[in-house]
Amino acid sequence: MKIAANTATSRIHSSSIFSDNDTIEKAMVNSDRLNHIANKDHNAPIGLFDSGIGGLSVYLHLAQQLPHERYIYYADTLHVPYGNRDSEDIKALTLTAVEWLYQQGCKLIVIACNSASAHALEIARQHYPQLPIVGLVPAVKPAVLASKSGHVAVLATKATLNGTLLDDVIATVASPSGTTVTKYFDPQLVPWVELGMPDNSETAQNLRQQLQLFAKDGIDQLVLGCTHYPFFKDFVQQEIEAQKLSMQVVDSGQAIAERVKQLLITNQLSAKTHASLDNNELETNAIAKNVRQPLVFYATKYDTSLDMLLPRLLGKHTPLRYYSYPDC
Repeated sequence: MKIAANTATSRIHSSSIFSDNDTIEKAMVNSDRLNHIANKDHNAPIGLFDSGIGGLSVYLHLAQQLPHERYIYYADTLHVPYGNRDSEDIKALTLTAVEWLYQQGCKLIVIACNSASAHALEIARQHYPQLPIVGLVPAVKPAVLASKSGHVAVLATKATLNGTLLDDVIATVASPSGTTVTKYFDPQLVPWVELGMPDNSETAQNLRQQLQLFAKDGIDQLVLGCTHYPFFKDFVQQEIEAQKLSMQVVDSGQAIAERVKQLLITNQLSAKTHASLDNNELETNAIAKNVRQPLVFYATKYDTSLDMLLPRLLGKHTPLRYYSYPDC
């Protein structure tokens, strides 16, 4: 398995997780990880990983439902986007990211990247058997259930559209109901989000035209199958209204947040709360006041454009801290 070199890889000790032949070493590593989870601090952070900033859309759902939790975000901006990479590259980069988050003491990790989930979720879970790892799959099921025309579309990266996770969902959910699923890929959508989504760009115009084509084909449910895409959800909905199209937009962020909350409770890993308030009361008060723990953000390649883009995407209620190594 080829591992792309980057600054994060050079600063973590991850060689053991890539050794498929040394069973003794692997057993020792797994034993260490069992202890890592068993001794986990309830207030340890939740880790999120994406090839870029798209996974922040998932973070926003998490922060809304679980504002008292701590979060650390790993953005592999050195290798974004993943959608055009081959499966082995995606696996290697994903394992590097998960190992980095593991080294930060994360109690649960969300692979907030559909491409990485499609190709590397299972291998990540194999390497970290006692660490809860949540992956993403496009929200085809709710789209199929809501569709009246029997035709839905999935916007996603090439890696996600060609992955087995999506095909499995289509085979088990869409096909039995006779629902047609159209797959659509535009390689410019992720870079467009990373650039701040200028609405006068060629990519924006292409998206407007594609919505018209979807409507002509009778598509009434549009699934945003990449974590970057919810950031232009408002743009899409405005265009749907302006063009008077009968189409709904679906993303999976809410379901992922609910899944994380369930896993924290099941594994008794929820953040400790003040003794004077029970969990429900504290959570309700925190959400009402928009109180959030600071988001720790790490990028494998720093760009000054992040200083403007991140506050814009995250909103005023998200305190933001950049991660830096002690020797930097």
